[in-house]
Amino acid sequence: MRLTVQHESIYRYDKPVRGVVQSHRLTPARFDGQQVETWEVRVSGGQQGGEFRDGAGDWVQGWTIPGPISKITVTVSGTIQTSDLAGVLRGHRELVAPAVYLRDTLPTVPDIALSDLAASASGADGLALAHALAAAVGEAIAYRPGVTHAHTTAAEALALGEGVCQDHAHALIACARLRGMPARYVSGYLHSDSDGQGHEAAHAWAEVHVEGLGWVGFDPANRCCPDERYIRLGSGLDARDAAPIRGIARGNGAEHLDVMVAVVAQQQ
Repeated sequence: MRLTVQHESIYRYDKPVRGVVQSHRLTPARFDGQQVETWEVRVSGGQQGGEFRDGAGDWVQGWTIPGPISKITVTVSGTIQTSDLAGVLRGHRELVAPAVYLRDTLPTVPDIALSDLAASASGADGLALAHALAAAVGEAIAYRPGVTHAHTTAAEALALGEGVCQDHAHALIACARLRGMPARYVSGYLHSDSDGQGHEAAHAWAEVHVEGLGWVGFDPANRCCPDERYIRLGSGLDARDAAPIRGIARGNGAEHLDVMVAVVAQQQ
């Protein structure tokens, strides 16, 4: 599938700040399932700093935006060819050992309910178990935008029984780790509307490391594995660790963020 992405993040400050420093994971990952044709990241008033590929195989760019400034616009645009690998992250080069992703972070710390959910799944092998865990999470947490927030934990979302893709990913990560399977959070894009309608924000899912197969993606929110509709950007222990944009502002102004993402399928 040939996909075109337009992604705009607008940061507004109610008082001008002295400057902003950002770290971006906004460049698609290199693996057999996607080939970039064109890709550009622009930051209004920004000065691009260092860039590198980290141990997890993600491309990281640094940006500095000198102040005083009240508004910053980060624009991502590009076209990419994708293919369906049934969720398997084939051909992705990284140095971090999978066992690193057995470590819990605040959003993924399990409680009794998550432990019970993880124990309820069964499978004949690692892949079957991972599928069963993803299905259990999809059943336990209904997709409903607006009921959770950026700092909601997996345990809180499960108790609520509702959430968004971030909550599904955190819950699956927690359950997989409870069963001894390394798991991580993945940020990216999803083409879901044939008419190219914009989405509230970029998409997220989880990857589980399956013995003998490697990293396999699971999207409990849509009850599937990532296919040609998905664009993978980067990964981390949780949503904050894998965030496409992280930054800090120097000043006391309150920050407000508006995000628009449109992913359109192009004619081949």
